[in-house]
Amino acid sequence: MSTTATPPMPPTLYIEGPAFWTPTLPGWDAARAAFRGEGALADPPAKRPSPQVLAPAERRRAPDTVALALEVAAAAMAASGRNAADVPCVFASAHGDLSINDYMCGTLASDPKMLSPTKFHNSVHNAAVGYWTIGTGCMAASNAVSAYENSFASGLLEAAVQCAADQEPVLLVGYDTPTVGALTSVTDSRGMLAVAMVIAPVRTERSVAALQWSLAPHGAAGDDAAATYTPLRSEAAKSLVAINPMAQALGLFESLAHVEGGDEPAFGLQLSPTLSLRLQLRPPPKD
Repeated sequence: MSTTATPPMPPTLYIEGPAFWTPTLPGWDAARAAFRGEGALADPPAKRPSPQVLAPAERRRAPDTVALALEVAAAAMAASGRNAADVPCVFASAHGDLSINDYMCGTLASDPKMLSPTKFHNSVHNAAVGYWTIGTGCMAASNAVSAYENSFASGLLEAAVQCAADQEPVLLVGYDTPTVGALTSVTDSRGMLAVAMVIAPVRTERSVAALQWSLAPHGAAGDDAAATYTPLRSEAAKSLVAINPMAQALGLFESLAHVEGGDEPAFGLQLSPTLSLRLQLRPPPKD
């Protein structure tokens, strides 16, 4: 008689320095309050961030994707109290900068000699993480992850596996910006949204939540609904759910906003048509 062994649960990890930015919730303090029903959306919405990681000239030239990603990356590192130069990072985006790619396609079709070298080098998917590692002097491993509408979940899985395997903290950054032109038919991204956090293998004084994580089937009969569906609770989060692919992170950040009150319900983030990342947040244990 054959038996199937139950795979061991991955180790508990710890979240530090959650960071969040969208024009109507420009910062984690504002987002946390709104997700708890204690704050309102910014009116008027904030202008794009100006990340201090970059020199002034680079800051002005940086595309929205880079400005957005570096803003939350710097906020997460500051809140974690860690040195950005020492922490490996995973940057996740559904498609990178489709606005620049639309510009490049249009220029190549109409007047190729007018193609901007600056915009050309900003068109690659790892542009934001490249700016981050150069601006912070980070020599640790860096990855750029893309998985269409499941990019945040894929980036989180990559960061969690790397953290657990190497027993060192990992910075996770997710970001997407509006699309324009013909590429809107590929992904209808209508706003700016970025999130970040540091995932650590052990609890520290900066830990805000313990993260339990595992893989679960998605879409099969009899699946646990909590593993495949992330209901949003706040009107603030619901207002953002359709703005761009990084809205997949909203359920996790709502849980982070509430976790100090006790264990949060388990929920899932879809990785593929058949697989989900099952998550549960708990308050970090006390000494």
